[in-house]
Amino acid sequence: MTGVGWRWRMAAAALAMAGVQQPARAEWLEATSSHFIVYADNNAAEIKRQAEQLERFDQVLRYFHHVPSNPEDEANKVTVYVVADDDAVKRLCGAGNGCRNVAGFYEPRVTGSVAFTPKGGFDTGNALDLQPRIVLFHEYAHHFLLGNYAAAYPAWFSEGYAEFASTAQVTEDYVQIGGAANHRAYSLFMGKSLSVEQLFTPRTKPMNDEETESLYARGWLLTHYIMFNTDRRKQFAAYLDALNKGTPSLDAARQAFGDLKAMNRAINAYLAAATLPATRIPIDKLPAVTVSVRPLAPGEKAMIGLRMQSDRGVNRTTAQPLFARATVIAANYPRDPVVQGWLAEMAFDAGRDDLADAAADRALAADPKSEQALVYKAQIALRRAHDAKAKDAAVWRAARSWIVKANHLDPNDAQALLLFYESFELADQPPTASAIQALDRALELVPQDPGLRFAVARQAIVDGKIDDARHTLQPLAYDAHAGPNNPAAQLVALLDAGLKGKAALEAADKADGEKAATATASGSAGGSAP
Repeated sequence: MTGVGWRWRMAAAALAMAGVQQPARAEWLEATSSHFIVYADNNAAEIKRQAEQLERFDQVLRYFHHVPSNPEDEANKVTVYVVADDDAVKRLCGAGNGCRNVAGFYEPRVTGSVAFTPKGGFDTGNALDLQPRIVLFHEYAHHFLLGNYAAAYPAWFSEGYAEFASTAQVTEDYVQIGGAANHRAYSLFMGKSLSVEQLFTPRTKPMNDEETESLYARGWLLTHYIMFNTDRRKQFAAYLDALNKGTPSLDAARQAFGDLKAMNRAINAYLAAATLPATRIPIDKLPAVTVSVRPLAPGEKAMIGLRMQSDRGVNRTTAQPLFARATVIAANYPRDPVVQGWLAEMAFDAGRDDLADAAADRALAADPKSEQALVYKAQIALRRAHDAKAKDAAVWRAARSWIVKANHLDPNDAQALLLFYESFELADQPPTASAIQALDRALELVPQDPGLRFAVARQAIVDGKIDDARHTLQPLAYDAHAGPNNPAAQLVALLDAGLKGKAALEAADKADGEKAATATASGSAGGSAP
């Protein structure tokens, strides 16, 4: 353990970076590691460094929490697109207010979680700015927490932990976690502070900007205090246990921590300390990182800009111009399975099933093991059968055969598992036991996807497993960004009040619809459903 000075100082890093020359021979490359796929217009050495930094960040989180890497993590890699600059990030994010000042963003999805960051996202930069690197690490910390701990967390900890992790340092000699959150200094020292009691009290109305800033800043402070205090960490575990068993947050906090006013004084004194603790791990104590780098094929390079927009997420309207442009480019690469697979997805999102089917066929002709093509063949067949109101079991078996082929290639393809379950809903049939198992398995593989979590909870309600439904929904019920009208929180409250059967199912459908409408309105929907 090492000490890190709290009092922030103006660094010369920004001036130093101004003298760094741009790397030569930049080209679009793909770097693949255990937990990430990185796309960047860069040279091989730089993209390799970027992927290694991300892997080292994952490693320091695992080291700090004693969480071993799981071979199944390979099924839930985060694709990171490194784009030109902040403006490119904002354009990809969208036109909503939430994208106006964005320095990077992340979308958790069963189809493949994605993150977008500017090239500067891997540099330290000015420590007083909200750096893209901090944003990227913050978002991956959410991904890590949800992926490794199936629990509900209060908003202050969810965001406080992500802030705690976001200041990690990755050097050639060591990796460090627990550094001071200099980018929250103004709020911590000059802003209006939420007390510990306020942090533990669920919100009944939306927070203003100052309160939101304090939630992040004071959440970081309280998290840092707990993480480096053995007794408080044990109390926090007791608090989480009570919270997840249904005890109201404030009651659980008082039971676990005791006098919350005394705890508030304790963290204020902690903030005033000259130094704060941090954990520094020498590189030689961590496993070796393996990164493979390849240049994009000519067709992939020509399509990568459109691919990023498609992967960001589209609706039927925004998919149209994207598909029109992709058609022209993809026509030059009819035997490239990746290009044709990307085109199949764009055509499907645009509602052009005939052209999507043809593109998927071309992809499979070039590569019979193209999972993307198999998955889209399945989605096309399912949508056609649904639209035709098919009653012939053979039609549905034929559609599901594409899912089976994808599953045989990769049993841990969460999207294929979800499609198998959804195929019964589309056919207006009750799901089989194996379909329900597939759904549950998909959530095990991608626990970060909120829509998938709602689907599992709904099926649990259908099966009369109310406690399971409540447990599944809890991470969404405490989502810091969902606000006081959080549909998952409202549904959990109804289940706690004894709602069961048809009424519970109707409430789940209503909550899921409200959740989907909110996601679409904020521009966070990722792709089209069959």
